[in-house]
Amino acid sequence: MALFNRKSTAAPTVTEATAVDPALAALTGTYTLDPAHSSIGFTVRHAMVTNVRGSFGEHEGTLVVDGTDPANSSASIDVRIASVDTGIADRDGHLVSGDFFDAEKFPLMTFRSTKAEQLGGEAYRITGDLTIKDVTRPLAIDLEFNGSATDVYGNERVGFEGSADILRSDWGLTWNAALETGGVMVSDKVKLTFDISAIKAAPAA
Repeated sequence: MALFNRKSTAAPTVTEATAVDPALAALTGTYTLDPAHSSIGFTVRHAMVTNVRGSFGEHEGTLVVDGTDPANSSASIDVRIASVDTGIADRDGHLVSGDFFDAEKFPLMTFRSTKAEQLGGEAYRITGDLTIKDVTRPLAIDLEFNGSATDVYGNERVGFEGSADILRSDWGLTWNAALETGGVMVSDKVKLTFDISAIKAAPAA
């Protein structure tokens, strides 16, 4: 099911340009991220030999899906930095300190979409502005649309999962320590991961 712009090398016919997929049109609306069934996390190489994984427990966001004109779809996500959890309290404390995120001064990481496109099948790419600390840079996130469903409580849901690789130094996260055997304690490359479930808002009365 196409949620965003479908790429095509041929000019659409009048019929193609005006036809609307009824199933897609039915998804039109505003959706709120469900934090209880969503995860925003990261993976980073530690000491050159293993991966450390973490997630942010507090986040909120909105998806606007326009099934009749997918180019109008958008996403907005706010992540509370202090909610970072890697399973080690001392490490979490270091991450929120001035060495890394400086969460007291910069409490939120934000993403605001600027473009969305279909890559083929259920694969999509959403591009936008990612802000960490006082730095805003473009980010492209590759996503898979997992489908839509009505849950047992009557909520209409859509689901996505995806990832993006970034260099943390591009956002001013440069702390590191050299290893005696060569290399560094924390890699510059970080994989961001997204597993999103969002609930459709009831139409305004």
